[in-house]
Amino acid sequence: MIAVVDYGAGNLFSVQKALEYIGAQPLVTHDPATLKRSDKVILPGVGSFGQAMRALQECHLVEVLCGAIAAGKPFLGICLGMQMLFASSDESPSVPGLAVLPGRVRRFGHDLKVPHLGWNQVEQSTESVLWRQVPDGSYFYFAHSYFVEALDYSLVNGRTDYNGYFPSAVQQGNVFGIQFHPEKSQQRGLQLLANFVAL
Repeated sequence: MIAVVDYGAGNLFSVQKALEYIGAQPLVTHDPATLKRSDKVILPGVGSFGQAMRALQECHLVEVLCGAIAAGKPFLGICLGMQMLFASSDESPSVPGLAVLPGRVRRFGHDLKVPHLGWNQVEQSTESVLWRQVPDGSYFYFAHSYFVEALDYSLVNGRTDYNGYFPSAVQQGNVFGIQFHPEKSQQRGLQLLANFVAL
């Protein structure tokens, strides 16, 4: 069972439909017991870091999600869902993240147009099961004003140039994070989701 975490925000419908299109049977849920029974977890995200983390706390999901990761379940954070895997964000400095991965989230410089919106390439830094049948340099759809600053660059398996490179894909063991939206990225995004489902 693939659980898509519903915490009252995020582009859940598009993620659900993309997974169903590739033959998966996702279950959108905020029920801690259901999440504990799941085989894989997807944490989507759109909106504010602080608001999303507070919503997870109110739904009693922070401990459940960290437990799923510690248990070795494949876990995929999408966009804000990737950012919440880190310790903190410039967007909401007083709100702690899940702190599963070392690093923090920074805002793009004021010299850049934000949000970083639209199609951009992902350069595959290292091999990953998510890149199977996904050519290096493929275009994916982005919509974000903040980016991850990883303290351990060995976590980064994809990067994107936006007047300088930022990590657009990270992985540590069973934990995957992608800054772009695979559910909006047509065939390349569907292939990436299919690779995650196949784990």
